Amino acid sequence: MKKVELGLEVLLRERFPVLGGGRVGLICNPSTVDHAFEHAADLFYRHPSIELRALFGPQHGIRGETQDNMIEWEGFRDERTGVMAWSLYGKTRQPTGEMLQDVDVLVFDLQDVGTRVYTFVYTMALAMEAARRYGRRMVVLDRPNPIGGRHVEGDLLQAGHESFVGMYPIPMRHGMKAGELARLFKTEFGIGCELEVVEMKGYERDLWFDETDAPWVIPSPNMPTPETAAVYPGMVCFEGTKVSEGRGTTRPFEIIGAPYIDSYRLAERLRGEDLPGVHFRPHSFLPTFQKHAGVLCHGVQLHVIDRESFRPVITGIAVIKAIRDLWPEAFEWQSPPYEYVWDRLPFDVIAGGTRLREQIEGGLTIGEISASWRADEDRFREVRRDSLLYG
Repeated sequence: MKKVELGLEVLLRERFPVLGGGRVGLICNPSTVDHAFEHAADLFYRHPSIELRALFGPQHGIRGETQDNMIEWEGFRDERTGVMAWSLYGKTRQPTGEMLQDVDVLVFDLQDVGTRVYTFVYTMALAMEAARRYGRRMVVLDRPNPIGGRHVEGDLLQAGHESFVGMYPIPMRHGMKAGELARLFKTEFGIGCELEVVEMKGYERDLWFDETDAPWVIPSPNMPTPETAAVYPGMVCFEGTKVSEGRGTTRPFEIIGAPYIDSYRLAERLRGEDLPGVHFRPHSFLPTFQKHAGVLCHGVQLHVIDRESFRPVITGIAVIKAIRDLWPEAFEWQSPPYEYVWDRLPFDVIAGGTRLREQIEGGLTIGEISASWRADEDRFREVRRDSLLYG
């Protein structure tokens, strides 16, 4: 196991001068901890050289208060520190001039999961835009990508399909850390704010989360483990269907199903796809909330048996395609809205365009769909090259 010093710890030990002695606003949530599981807000508040003046919470809140989407709350005083706390997932998703009036430098420290649709990196991007607009500085404290930095998978977001789960043309699995994405957003996508990334020490870019000693705190309510993150780049697409993605179970995104599915028939079909690094086990479950709450569902559980060869994006699409092919009369796409988007199918919002749904509906094979991504994947590897850190 590799010992890693987080960006937060590097900042507090030796890099706090990058804050310039200014008043600090911290974008944080429950995952914003050091190796001792102390929260950055408390560490900043006690630090003699840091003046903490505001806290900002992404989706699910500063303390993980909210389960569902589009929860709005106004500013309040944080009980632990007494500083103002603001939501960046409600009436506004971007710091306003009022929120920044007592802030000179914005610090971002959230645990990302390596998938395009996870909203935290767009909270970061919008904060970077606000920093540029209001003449503030932006500091990003880096953390590991739970699913490593080697693999890139999926097509690029289509122009005209930007949303809060996809603001820029990056693939579903991008293989970048938050600090690297910040560099990419600044240069390649033109945000251009004053940016400082505090890198981790001892980290190697291809490491999976459990190959480090970094502390894991669930970044969002339905991301309980790094194993969840491993399947999420493809299985998140089930949010765009009326098939349960396992919310209301202890294994969201690893378990999927619906009342009408024959779990053994589905598992047999998926095994026939010869997808690498994964085993499909027939499984039944009773969701406690959200889709099919209290109704017995049948489907499969994904068991990743070789994560280096496992391809989560095409695997998730293969499961959706199999269900639609086997039960065409019962399968349904989810209806709007999704993440503040009211005029598009949620699946298209997640997929970053209509192309993937049209490929599924058009009967393309899994091999044909995957092959259609290769040019985009190669293009993105070149685009991201100058933004990469850690060798």
